Amino acid sequence: MDHYSSTLEIKATTDKVYEALTRKIPLWWSEMFEGSSEQTNDIFTIRFGDSIYKTMRVKEAIPNSRICWHVEDSRIAIPSLKNQTEWIGTAIVWEMKQNENSSLLQLTHIGLQPSIECYEICSDGWKQFINSLKVFLETGKGNPYLK
Repeated sequence: MDHYSSTLEIKATTDKVYEALTRKIPLWWSEMFEGSSEQTNDIFTIRFGDSIYKTMRVKEAIPNSRICWHVEDSRIAIPSLKNQTEWIGTAIVWEMKQNENSSLLQLTHIGLQPSIECYEICSDGWKQFINSLKVFLETGKGNPYLK
């Protein structure tokens, strides 16, 4: 199975990457953030306007190494999508590794596969927001979804 995956090199330490993924999500993903994403079993919701949201539980949080989120609820209310809840039950895994002057970050969205209806829209979204994460870590200013 081909799950969505992306690897990028970031000019930042793994502790900064980990911090951005656990404590600074509103600064690179969406300002519409509720809950907590710092520890195992924390639950948070990320919104993109009134009709798109994802609620996730932190399943694993290993500092400077790995984070795993389980999508417990989701709705992508885009009229062209027949199935607007395809993210429910998927998992988002972030793995980071320190290199000499940078970090390697791999995102794998388990369950986001080319065969599902939202794949193109969602993979484009991931490209946008992981680029925002990279820019945030390298410059201090990301491009999150704004309220």
